[in-house]
Amino acid sequence: MKIRHTRKDEIDEIMGIYALGRKIMRDSGNTKQWVGYPTREMILSDIGNGNSYVLEDGNRIHAVFSLIAGEDPTYKEIYEGEWLNDSAYMTIHRIVSAGGIKRASDICYDWSLEKTDNIRIDTHEDNQIMQHVLERNGFVKCGVIYIEDGSPRLAYHKVKKCRP
Repeated sequence: MKIRHTRKDEIDEIMGIYALGRKIMRDSGNTKQWVGYPTREMILSDIGNGNSYVLEDGNRIHAVFSLIAGEDPTYKEIYEGEWLNDSAYMTIHRIVSAGGIKRASDICYDWSLEKTDNIRIDTHEDNQIMQHVLERNGFVKCGVIYIEDGSPRLAYHKVKKCRP
């Protein structure tokens, strides 16, 4: 398994993986998240900005995600809680598994934590699967943030533990 930048020529395959992710959300009762999201243009922008990554094994893509450095404007204000710290962080957005291997997202989270000491991520309150995966991976639910359209999201944060 390796993680690498997504290529533009993979856009159709990537959009298919996002469609599968939306279907899994709907089938699990999460009908409000990712309606018309992410768009093809958004993913192409992530690719162009060097923020889109794939987890692959040979020629098969198992997961897609964006890892973005710098302050996320929607994370500036947090409600009903607080972030674990105010240190520099990277944000994971638009993570989705193709379903070919178990715990593909765990590999993506571990790889991302090699790039930074702090990772923040959010998810919809109806996304029970993602909440479970985040908590299993040591992310702490810190409160609620509001995305650009004003919708609330559960905010999670993970800090790399220093070895003694």
